[in-house]
Parts: sequence; C-alpha cells; structure tokens
Amino acid sequence: MGLIEGISISDEFALLDKISEHEQVVFCNDPTTGLKAIIAIHNTTLGPALGGCRMHPYRSLEEAMDDVLRLSKGMSYKCAAADVDFGGGKAVIIGDPLTEKTPELFRAFGQFVDSLGGRFYTGTDMGTTMDDFIHAMRETKHIVGVPEAYGGGGDSSVPTAMGVIYGIQATNKTLFGTEELAGVTYAIQGLGKVGYKVAERLLEEGASIVVTDVSEEKLQHIQEKASKTKGNLKIVDQDEIYCQEVDLFVPCAIGGVINDQTINQFHVRAIIGSANNQLGTEEHGRKLSQKGILYAPDYIVNAGGLIQVADELYGANKERVLSKTKEIYHIILEVYQQAEIHQITTNEAANRICEQIIADKALRNSFYTRTVRPKWNIPNR
Repeated sequence: MGLIEGISISDEFALLDKISEHEQVVFCNDPTTGLKAIIAIHNTTLGPALGGCRMHPYRSLEEAMDDVLRLSKGMSYKCAAADVDFGGGKAVIIGDPLTEKTPELFRAFGQFVDSLGGRFYTGTDMGTTMDDFIHAMRETKHIVGVPEAYGGGGDSSVPTAMGVIYGIQATNKTLFGTEELAGVTYAIQGLGKVGYKVAERLLEEGASIVVTDVSEEKLQHIQEKASKTKGNLKIVDQDEIYCQEVDLFVPCAIGGVINDQTINQFHVRAIIGSANNQLGTEEHGRKLSQKGILYAPDYIVNAGGLIQVADELYGANKERVLSKTKEIYHIILEVYQQAEIHQITTNEAANRICEQIIADKALRNSFYTRTVRPKWNIPNR
C-alpha cells in the first residue's frame, strides 16, 4: 500500500510521472455539496495561473485528470502567446452540468480556489456559466470573466472574434500578399457567438463564405444578414463543410475536426478558426504541412477572450483589450515566418516561441547569472 489509501506505490509513481510537468495538482472533495474537482497549475513563471473551469460527467478520474492536465499546459502556451502576465492552469468539476449544479457546490469550489492564495484564477468554460461563478465569488476574489455588473469585461466573444479576423488577415497577407478580407473565399464551421461575428464581418467586407451550423435559426439569421451586404453566402450540410473548394477553412465549433476522417477532404490554402484543439493529434499538423495547407495555431487565434478576462484584474477596459488583441496579427505572422525558416510545422513553431518566452522570463527572475541562452532564438516582439 502506498501513501494514498487504495493506491499502490507503483501507481503513485505513475501518477507523479503523469503530473511531472505541472507545479501543483489539487484534488477537491466536499461531501456536503457533492463537489469533486481537480485544479491543475502547470506553470506560474509568467504570473499566477489562469484558466477556466469546466463541468463534465467524466467517465473516470483518469479521464478527468488527462483533460485538466492537457488543458492547463495549453493555457501556459496561450498566456505566453497572448503576452499576459499569467501562467497556465485549469480546473474541472466532475458532474453533469444539467442536473448537478447548485449554488452551494460553486461556493465550495470557490473556497478551494481561495485556499490557493492567489496562485490560480478561474472562470467559465464548457458546462459552466458566469452565473455559476457569481456564487463562487462569495468565497474568493480570484474569479474572472464575470458579468459587467460585477466588474467584468462583458461578452468575451467580441475580442475572440476580432482575434480570428486578425489571424485571417495575417494569413491572407502571407498567402496573397494583402491582408484584405474581400477577394478570398471562406468556409465557416459553426455560427455560435464567435463564428457568427466572424461571418458577419466577412460578409460586410464583401467576401464569399460557405457556412454550416446545427441551428436552422442561426442559418436563417446569417441569410438575412447576407441579403443586406455585398458578400456572397452559401449554406451546406455539416458533413459537406470539409470538402468545400475555398481558400480558408474557419472552424468555430468543436475541437478535433482535423483528423483521419477529414484531412484528405480539405481543398483549402489555410485553416484558421476559434475552435479549441482543432488538431486531432500533432501528426495531423504535420500532414497539413505536407499537403501545403497553412495552419494557424488555435490557441493563438482565439486568445482574445483570454486577453479580456486577464485584463479584468486591472479594471475592465474594452479599448485596452481590443488594442492588445491586435497583437494576434503579428504573432501569427511570426509563427509562419519561423516555421518557414526552420522547416517545421506552424504548431511546433508556436510552441517553441511560447517556450522561449517562458524560459526568458525564468532567466530574468533568476537569482543567479546565467550565460547559457535557449538554443531557439526568436526575435523580440
């Protein structure tokens, strides 16, 4: 028997190996409210960990662990790319968000967050809402992404959509020599809060777009919008969106859409969108590169929402958020350039850039004089 009841020593070492890249992993259990949660802090070199809290009926503790570890690591890279003074973290609550939410559960979660003493800030994610965290705010001040009435920045889909537009402009500049949105064709998967705003902007600029969504109401709305613009609109079934012969594929719905089933269907020059974790695996990123398809890493493209929630901690300011979101254009250009120079995938280039940003900050914070620099030299931004 190991130190943890019911877990063997060998299993304990396997668990420690799984979390070896993370600074801290906290298991939260409150029998009174039924709360079972995990908070993962990946890296705080750039500042306190920041990441949303999702609620999902995970089938096992292992599944929940894998999710929170992967997501928290991704937030370290995302915070580095977005140039915010925060590191990466994430939280998951194990439970059905449709049937198991209570105010008391989120107050208990808030107490666990508060016990970390400011090392972790959190807010909404899949399965949670701003209203849920109003309850958590009664127990901790380390909550972001709250309603404007509570000092929040409001609808985060606005800067997120703007980030996608800036990413598209950087991609157009790279492929066609101009950042103009018109004159390029787009296939947009998903017309949620972000996808609809992107489609709306492209139509207003006179672009031709192909769209799909599960909601007939949203499709009707975009049709009405298109009739009032100089853009062109085509609606297709969900499965048909992957094989459209357009310039850019813009995934704004679910993750993992670049996979073994879809990758040979793409007839596009580039893929750029707001959906998280678009690549099924890193290998799919390499396959896109082999097909000559430019890929804009999703965690950079969709960073506008992160920039907004991080900004709340300085006092919500929409103009400051939108100004900072413009930097997405420049970092995407840098990713493309470094991928070309080093003959690696854009995802690998983005990861290396973020890793160097974190390494440089660690060197600046060191008490010791370090003469060894990271091997990968990225121009200062």
